[in-house]
Amino acid sequence: MKFKVFISVFLILSVALFSEGIVIKDLLGREVEIPSNVNRIVAVGPGALRLIAYLKATDMVVGVEDFEKLRPYGRPYILAYPELKKLPSVGPGGPGKLPDLESLITLQPDVVFITYVDRKTAKDIQEKTGIPVVVLSYGNLGTFEDEDLFRSIELAGKILGREERAHEVVDFIRKAQEDLVTRSEGVESPTVYVGGIGYKGAHGIDSTEAKYPPFVVLHARNVVDELGEGHKFIDPEKLLVWNPEYIFIDENGLSLVLDDYSKHREFYESLSAVKRGKVYGILPYNYYTTNIGTALADAYFIGKVLYPERFTDIDPEEKADEIYEFLLGKRVYGEMAEQFGGFGKIDLPSGRILRGTW
Repeated sequence: MKFKVFISVFLILSVALFSEGIVIKDLLGREVEIPSNVNRIVAVGPGALRLIAYLKATDMVVGVEDFEKLRPYGRPYILAYPELKKLPSVGPGGPGKLPDLESLITLQPDVVFITYVDRKTAKDIQEKTGIPVVVLSYGNLGTFEDEDLFRSIELAGKILGREERAHEVVDFIRKAQEDLVTRSEGVESPTVYVGGIGYKGAHGIDSTEAKYPPFVVLHARNVVDELGEGHKFIDPEKLLVWNPEYIFIDENGLSLVLDDYSKHREFYESLSAVKRGKVYGILPYNYYTTNIGTALADAYFIGKVLYPERFTDIDPEEKADEIYEFLLGKRVYGEMAEQFGGFGKIDLPSGRILRGTW
């Protein structure tokens, strides 16, 4: 009799423990209790849905932000998984916009993944919806090797039962970085500049970035690094002083650069890079935070331009598709190039990108 009572108590406790799920720590260090078996999810905030796509877990997503539906530009994961745009709305989306709580309650996901919120906001959403909220992070992407990003991928992988895939993704990014570093070691870099960098909107030649990650990983001599790190607006006259040997233009700002060229042609024609035909277009990778695949593809293209003898085996367009195919399961470089122009020299007078020229 005592044995039967013991077994009954054991079974009751086991069921209770199982139903309570497991406790994880998110990227803010919050302890969050989640179900043991997660099947329905929502990923909101800049970059959250991208990480789910990297994990090949889009089949679990039950709702997306309007931002993903209405602005399908510059984000390869939406090109790879257009069916996501047909899912119910969970709010407007966009930087600083929180999910619609009623929509979350209606959809009843097992977990909400979210980025770029503080502890109080995450707690409020969880308490008001009764749904576990797990905060992920992209960290500070000074290079492609960012531990917060990797921890986020691995945490989401653990929650979704995609641990092996998470390890594969982290390993892929690490190895790509190592490859880029190794290829560019021990060789003198020319001076470089990147313009047209997006910052709360599109900008022209004066919008740039110190410690620009693709330049950093390639040991490229970025003339802007003397200003510190991060996004910078410069006086265009400073560009004449620096006179970099190579100029790369983020194609999200290319139309503004071309418009400025038409008005200040003499200024541009005074630059060594323009005189020598060393102005190149690169794909924008900061669309709803960092598109890691596009950033890696840009780095391989820039490496091909700066160190052709070290990248003889690399076709930048093919490499971009290899990266997209691994991360997203589809080769979407062609669609990205259609949207923005793709890799190649920029002919400023005509405004054309000469794809395949490097």
